[in-house]
Amino acid sequence: MSRRPLVLALALALPFAANATDLMQTYELARTGDPTLSIAESTRLIDKEGAVQARAALLPQITGSAGYELTHSSRPGDPTGDGKSRTYGAQVNQTIFDWSRIANLRGQRAISQAADYDLASANNLLITRTSAAYFNVLIGIESLAAAETNEAASKKQFDYAQKRLDVGLAPITDVHEARAQYDSARANTILARNALDDSYRALAEITGQPISGLKGLPDDFRPELPPEQNAQSWVDRALEQNPDLKSAEYVLESAQHGVSSARAGHYPTLNFRGGYSNGTDWDSVPGTLSRDGEGYNWGVTLTVPIFSGGATQSGVRQALAQRDRAADGLEQTRRALVRNTSNAYQALVAGVTEVEARRLAVVSAQSALDASQVGLEVGTRTVLDVLQNQRTLFQAQVEYAQARYNFLQNRLLLEQAAGTLDGADVQDVNRLLTADAEARLSSQPVSQ
Repeated sequence: MSRRPLVLALALALPFAANATDLMQTYELARTGDPTLSIAESTRLIDKEGAVQARAALLPQITGSAGYELTHSSRPGDPTGDGKSRTYGAQVNQTIFDWSRIANLRGQRAISQAADYDLASANNLLITRTSAAYFNVLIGIESLAAAETNEAASKKQFDYAQKRLDVGLAPITDVHEARAQYDSARANTILARNALDDSYRALAEITGQPISGLKGLPDDFRPELPPEQNAQSWVDRALEQNPDLKSAEYVLESAQHGVSSARAGHYPTLNFRGGYSNGTDWDSVPGTLSRDGEGYNWGVTLTVPIFSGGATQSGVRQALAQRDRAADGLEQTRRALVRNTSNAYQALVAGVTEVEARRLAVVSAQSALDASQVGLEVGTRTVLDVLQNQRTLFQAQVEYAQARYNFLQNRLLLEQAAGTLDGADVQDVNRLLTADAEARLSSQPVSQ
C-alpha cells in the first residue's frame, strides 16, 4: 500500500527520468514525487495508530516511582529536627471490564481498515490525475500544431488577397477580411502556446520535475471497447470493489461503535490495581534510629456512574448524529458511484463513435479546404470561402484530438470507478502511445 519501498527501485530503473517519454514512466515519477499521494500515505499512518492506542488502553498500565526528601522542622521548646527519606515503588492497573474502551478499540480498527481503502483510492486517483495531465499536454500539442498550421495558411491567404488587390483583381474588403482572420489565427496560436505551457507545468506539479519527449497516439488509432460486460456489470463491480465505497462502509461501522462507546458511559467499570512500595526515613535527633518500610497492595475497583451533569446523554446524542451522518455519506457515495460508473461506461461507448466521427470531420474539412483552394485559383471561390474552410479544419483538428484522448481518459476512469484500476491498466494505455507528439510542433520553443 505504500510507495516508499519503490523509491530506490524507480531511481535505479529510471536514471533519465526527467526525459520520460511515455505515460508509464511519467506515472512512476508521479508515484515518487506527488505530494498529494504522500499526504494520503501519512494520513493512513496517522489513522492506523488510533487502533494501537485504543488497544493500549486495555493492556496493563505499569508505572514506577522513586523519591528522595529532606525535611526541617522547628518548634518552641523542641529540639530542631532534620530528616531525610527515600522511597520507591511500582504500580500496575489493568482494565477488567470497560465497554467504552472495548467499543472504542473496535471503532478504531474500522477506521484503520478505512484508511487502507483511502490510500488505495488515492493511488487510483493519482493514475487518473497523472493521465489527465499527460493527455492535456498531448491535446495542447496537437492544438498548437493545428493553430500554427492555421496561422500559416491564414498568412498565405492574406498575402494572396493583398497581391490580388495590388493588381486590381480583388476588393479591399477581401484584404480586410483576410487580415482579420490572420490576426485571429495569430491570437489563437498565442493562446494555444500559453495553454500548452500551463499543461506542462500542471504535469510537472504532479511529477515534481519537467517532462519532455512525450509519446502520443498514432494517426491510425482506432478506439475499442472492453471485450466483455455492459454498464450494469461495471456498476455491480464498482459496488463490490470501489475503495471509496468500502471506506465509507468502514466509517459507518466505526460510527456505530462510537454509539456503543458513548452509551457505555452509563455502564459500570471494573479495574484491577496493585502496587509495591519501599521507603526509609532518617532523623537527626540524637538516639533516633532510621526506619525502613515495605508494603504491597492489590485489589479490584468497581466504579458505577451515577450522574455526570447530562454529559453522557449528550455524548450519546452526538454519537447517534455522527452515525446518521456516516450512513447518509455512505448512501451518497453509493448513489454517486452508480451514476459515475454508468456515465463513464456510456462515455466510453459514445467515445468510439465520436472519435470516428471527428476523424471523418477532419477528412471532410480538409477536402472542403482543398476544393475551395482549387476554386479560388479558377475564380469560382473567394478568399473568404477558403478562410472559412480553414477555420473549420482547425476546429475539427482540435476536437478530434480532444475526442481521442478523452476516450483514453474515460477508459481509466471506468476502471477507477470499478475499483480495478492499477499499473497494468496504465501499461495497456501506454502501449497505444507510439508517436512522437512533440515532433508535430514548429521549431518555436514551448516552456516546460
